Amino acid sequence: MKTNGYSRTAVILHWILAVSIFFLFISSWWMLGLPLPTKEIQFRAFPFQLHKNIGMTLIFVVPLLLYVRFKHRPAPVPSSHMKPWMHKLATIDHIIVYVLILVTCISGYLSSAHTKWDTTLWWLVDLPRVAAANDDMNELFSDIHLWAAWGLLAVVAVHISGAIYHAFLNDGIVRRMMRW
Repeated sequence: MKTNGYSRTAVILHWILAVSIFFLFISSWWMLGLPLPTKEIQFRAFPFQLHKNIGMTLIFVVPLLLYVRFKHRPAPVPSSHMKPWMHKLATIDHIIVYVLILVTCISGYLSSAHTKWDTTLWWLVDLPRVAAANDDMNELFSDIHLWAAWGLLAVVAVHISGAIYHAFLNDGIVRRMMRW
């Protein structure tokens, strides 16, 4: 059965993803200003581990959201609400957002995997080492992580701009993701 809005699960996953990405951007700028760890100063480990935990979790949330969205599609947007070129642009924006989220999260994990620090998922599961500490590989994946994150920030800005545009038009597009 098709409804006007997205399913409750899709809406919840969308907003978990949105809040998580917002947190990851804010926390990354804050974390990079923290002093490097020493024997006396270890508080930097918690924010970095939290950042990694959320990023690794999003690697699973994105495919789950895509599955839910394709399994429970809402009714098509009426052409009176969105012109064909707008629909195509929104589709491209969503694809790029999902790809950049995954590239950012996976490259962040791979960067971390090439450091001397182990990665524990939510302080419960020690992830196996997939690589030896290697400064060159860490830097490569860190650069990919950085540039993918900047790209993601730009595309999210376009995404939010589209949402604001439709909110001002009050054409029902935003309500599809705001209620269930």
